[in-house]
Amino acid sequence: MKRVLSLSTLYPNASTPRFGIFVARSLEALAARGDWHVTLVNPIGVPPILFGRYRALAEAAVDGVENGVEVHRPKFTLIPRLGARINPGAIARKVLPLAERLHAETPFDLVDAQFFYPDGPAAAWIADRLGLPFSIKARGADISYWGGKDFAEDQMLDAADRAAGLLAVSRQIASDMADLGMDRRKITIHYTGLDRDLFRPMAYEGMRRTLGDALGISLPEHKPLLCCVGALIERKGQDFAIGALASIPDAHLMLVGKGEDEAHLRRLAEDLRVADRVHFVGLLDHDMLPVVLSASNAMVLPTRSEGLANAWVEALACGTPLVTTDVGGVRELVTSPDAGVLVERTTDAIAAGIRRVLDNPIPQERVAATVAQFDWKANGERLADYYDRLIA
Repeated sequence: MKRVLSLSTLYPNASTPRFGIFVARSLEALAARGDWHVTLVNPIGVPPILFGRYRALAEAAVDGVENGVEVHRPKFTLIPRLGARINPGAIARKVLPLAERLHAETPFDLVDAQFFYPDGPAAAWIADRLGLPFSIKARGADISYWGGKDFAEDQMLDAADRAAGLLAVSRQIASDMADLGMDRRKITIHYTGLDRDLFRPMAYEGMRRTLGDALGISLPEHKPLLCCVGALIERKGQDFAIGALASIPDAHLMLVGKGEDEAHLRRLAEDLRVADRVHFVGLLDHDMLPVVLSASNAMVLPTRSEGLANAWVEALACGTPLVTTDVGGVRELVTSPDAGVLVERTTDAIAAGIRRVLDNPIPQERVAATVAQFDWKANGERLADYYDRLIA
């Protein structure tokens, strides 16, 4: 069996069970094939003195076999908000002894980084020490955000130059990588996957009432219902969605996620007098998310930057059209009006986009058909083919 050592700073654990779930699903699909053994190293950064959420993160640094993937979670020293420049080196120094021990026990064929920064430069250093080829995947913010930081860009370009191959989650991200100075000939497009048994159109009498009871909120049975799925951070733009709600009478908005912007968003809803129509539902179990999406008339995501957001794909698979900004690989999804509308990142444009979707409802099955090609099994097959080429 071929063996890959994959490095990912974002991966589900007991403290953050939803973070990096798309990384886990992809690697699980690869492992399920039976021809690649997957060892995943999820470095967990914690400060010298544990406080707040870092205490729970430290307790979640537990190794094990999870859904067919061998997972290791070494802790490395993190300086919150200040350590970004040195994180790749800190991760590499912490992971290398573990990688060397595992490689000595049963050799790896390939080293893989699931994000370009800080994972990519760390993986490059580890692969060099092990004498192995390596690959790096770009997902969106690791290019659009870190690619704009001189210290990160230098490390990313060096790692990309030394890599045997590169992955991008969309054609647009591949183009952005090339614009940054990476060799386009090295880049393979690797779209995300989808749990098709879970994310599918649902509709039944009283679904919103049942959903509202489960979430502890009151949802309208026959009025517009919108949702926004994503971390509550400035980049995702939930404040634009709340602003748009003020001009769409009777519509309700569910915000799915947690993040540092929550207090600001709650104050904004109060100031705009829509607080009774904005519902903060927090992080949801994956089984609940398809119900939220299916119950909504539209998924509104006024994001500033993305690669190819899983939230886009999951919403469409549930038959829920998008109202979102023209960023990342979204044009590779919204190829017809059945998938929704692309708008400018302004309150007025988002409100107009919402009204356009509400005024022209599309059957759920037609919306879902726009992402018929997404599947985790297919994702795993394409990943295996790509890895095979790198070690041939």
